[in-house]
Amino acid sequence: MKSILIIGLGRFGTHLCKDLAKLDNEIMIVDKDESRLEDLLPMVVSAKIGDCTNEKVLKSLGVGNFDICFVCIGENFQSSLEITSQLKELGASYVVSKANRDIHAKFLLRNGADEVIYPDRDIAEKVAVRFSANQVFDYVELGNGFSIYEIAPLPEWLGHSIKDMNIRVAYNANIIGIKTADGVQLMPNADYIFHQNEHLMILGHQHDMEKIIKKL
Repeated sequence: MKSILIIGLGRFGTHLCKDLAKLDNEIMIVDKDESRLEDLLPMVVSAKIGDCTNEKVLKSLGVGNFDICFVCIGENFQSSLEITSQLKELGASYVVSKANRDIHAKFLLRNGADEVIYPDRDIAEKVAVRFSANQVFDYVELGNGFSIYEIAPLPEWLGHSIKDMNIRVAYNANIIGIKTADGVQLMPNADYIFHQNEHLMILGHQHDMEKIIKKL
């Protein structure tokens, strides 16, 4: 459980609040628009109406007491930049700011953000990967070009074992899980035989994984 401050309750900030609340985090939310706070009140420990570009408002929040401060203002970059900068000046431990463009991210990082996220871009990339091939069911980017893909077995793998297909050498990828109707088997051994109607969770670099995905 973490103590979290969320500033700005547009679509992203609202979804973030709901998801963090499901994970039993202690959340405080702030927005200029009172109507954006109402539906979230049962999920948070505190809510405040206020303009966080005003330093007095930020000071009143006790930002140094939170494990993470999220700045989720996407429609007004100047406000996002000002709030990010002031949060660090007021002693915020870790500031995560939302960005829509690379140039915005650079300024946010230079002015106090510990991390910048691109929710719209990240979702678009994930959707593009998933729908570019018929048998890609999910995709999680890990960073440095590595990702985990949930895919169907290649037709030529069916009836053969992981060892037989020599996947680690042939594709420089590792099968870290098998998902079936009965559940998930993590770290299957080399003698595991591929079957239809199962999903494989494969970890690999994007360049190597593209070789597999093109065959789906």
